[in-house]
Amino acid sequence: MIKTKDLTKIYTTEEVETTALNNINLEVKEGEYVAIMGPSGCGKSTLLNVLGMIDQPSNGDYFFFDEEVSRYSERQRANLRKNNIGFIFQSFNLIDELTVYENVELPLLYLGYSAAERKKRVSECLEQMEIMARKNHFPQQLSGGQQQRVAVARAVVAHPKLILADEPTGNLDSAHGEEVMKMLGELHEQGTTIIMVTHSPAYAEYSHRIIHLFDGHVVSENIQKGFKI
Repeated sequence: MIKTKDLTKIYTTEEVETTALNNINLEVKEGEYVAIMGPSGCGKSTLLNVLGMIDQPSNGDYFFFDEEVSRYSERQRANLRKNNIGFIFQSFNLIDELTVYENVELPLLYLGYSAAERKKRVSECLEQMEIMARKNHFPQQLSGGQQQRVAVARAVVAHPKLILADEPTGNLDSAHGEEVMKMLGELHEQGTTIIMVTHSPAYAEYSHRIIHLFDGHVVSENIQKGFKI
């Protein structure tokens, strides 16, 4: 599904040049569950943004389903994103002015689904995430755990091939964090490829493979003996 070759990302200001990613070479096969770990500032979120085509690399190649996409225009990247990738963020990134139902429905509006299909898919996702009873609530009326359930529902409503999760449990207590990890495990069991950034060794154990970053480099990879769910 994903292959990078010497992927590099450099941020430049008038005073300083910062190398966030330095010659990253990795592969992620369809159906894998991969955790990315490392200290703050090591490039984890930058890597996720490049893999999610939110950001472009400065140098190197990025293949997504055998397409070299690193030089794509923003419009080309946006089309690939909305048809293939779902995002889950630490800060939820829900729209405060929209209800739970409307937040989850939004990706389907962008993709041009009919009203009937939108209703069917949104209802299925809200039921799956056990948040249907809150469908007419606004994000501020929900707990952190409930907001993350909505964010997961929004990420999966269009049935993406890939989920990118950036510290999905970072703002949650341990009980709600375990709930989110269980939901990700269930999505993986259904065939979704997952790449997750996490600081938690315990949550990284849910993955098949752990990639360790340090100063923008991949310094090690560990294959998990068992998949925890």
